[in-house]
Amino acid sequence: MRIETTRPEETEAAGAELAARLRPGDVVLVTGELGSGKTTFVRGACRALGVTDPVTSPTFTIGHIYDGQSGEVAHLDLYRLLSLSGEDPGLLDDYLTPERIGFVEWPEAAAPRLERVAARVAIEHLGEDSRGIEIE
Repeated sequence: MRIETTRPEETEAAGAELAARLRPGDVVLVTGELGSGKTTFVRGACRALGVTDPVTSPTFTIGHIYDGQSGEVAHLDLYRLLSLSGEDPGLLDDYLTPERIGFVEWPEAAAPRLERVAARVAIEHLGEDSRGIEIE
């Protein structure tokens, strides 16, 4: 499915639409260049899942865990990791559990180790404020 958005609220709405189909244990991989709207998309999904805390990029902390209406939601950002080879082997296990819905921005470093992938989201700049969002 491909969606085009022209405002952050529309990008959040695309995330919310996907969130309605997710179940605990599902993992969503979110890719796109810097500033393309990955965190905005995840914010919309988190809001739809009942998260009321501020949803911000966890670039420097690796991940955040939020309380949602029906359970916890994990939000990871692996931007600063080239690979997981030098990291704690349980790093992802601390966030991505069968009880949580998980969103992973910049998933490339962990791609071979990610399980239960329910959706892959690619976001691209289309010029000005327009974004193209591909959800598979």
